[in-house]
Amino acid sequence: MRHLLIALFALGIAAGTIACNSPGANNSNEILIGEVEALTGSEAAFGTSTHKGIELAIEEVNAAGGIKGRKLRVLALDDQGKPDEAALAATKLITQDKVLAVISGSNSTRCLAMVPIAQGRHLPFVATGATNPKVTEQGDYIFRTTFIDPFQGVVMATFTAKTLGLKKVAILKDMRSDYSIGLAEYFSRTFKKEGGTITSEQTYSFGEVDFKSQLTSMVATRPDAIFIPGYYTEVALVARQAHELGVKAVLLGADGWDSPKLKEIAGAAIAGGYFSAQYSPESQDPQVLKFIKAFKT
Repeated sequence: MRHLLIALFALGIAAGTIACNSPGANNSNEILIGEVEALTGSEAAFGTSTHKGIELAIEEVNAAGGIKGRKLRVLALDDQGKPDEAALAATKLITQDKVLAVISGSNSTRCLAMVPIAQGRHLPFVATGATNPKVTEQGDYIFRTTFIDPFQGVVMATFTAKTLGLKKVAILKDMRSDYSIGLAEYFSRTFKKEGGTITSEQTYSFGEVDFKSQLTSMVATRPDAIFIPGYYTEVALVARQAHELGVKAVLLGADGWDSPKLKEIAGAAIAGGYFSAQYSPESQDPQVLKFIKAFKT
């Protein structure tokens, strides 16, 4: 749900930027916006939900008359969860399809592959899922609708130390992910400031399916919790294997966990875990309630 809601906001940013700054928009009766998502692959749950949110937003904008009388249309391409495919998709949208902005729910690593292309063309790029701060540091045409990793890393570390009262944490991070590496650093730095100890730091690479060696090494340091700043597919496998090994440590994570697929894959093994998120189903914010009603109808 949070990807749907964030996508709605992102489209508003992109459309507003186009209306104000893109004279090329006057040459057509429609405004073409590019979209790059992981519509297939291990992060497809994020990509498909973001795409649904964008489609809903376009329907609402067009029903209200569009942007200065012109209707919006989105052209979505699949990056398959791969940085090189993301860069190719962004290049095609910008240079061949002549979109006037690009929106992407892709992760930080994939967005970092795309934003130099958009910035180099002075074309607005809105990231809806990339939380690494480096993404929007690439230039003044790059925007985001999410919080950033220094924020959620600090929040999770403070929550672990002060709310849960835990003293020792091991970290398992994806060494091929800017998101995972950054979050691990922000969490570790803050947890230590709060008086906690990082007992072990283990790594894996995207696509791995066997984490028992890393788990065994971490458990040997007797952590109270294991912080896993990864995405739901790998996290679910880690949780299942931790359960099989009898690991009692609390599992902790960040917004990369935020998919129904996590529980679907991990089952009961993920019970008792905590992660930071950008959306709460208990929210009574009027905009959130309006969105939920529109989505259900």
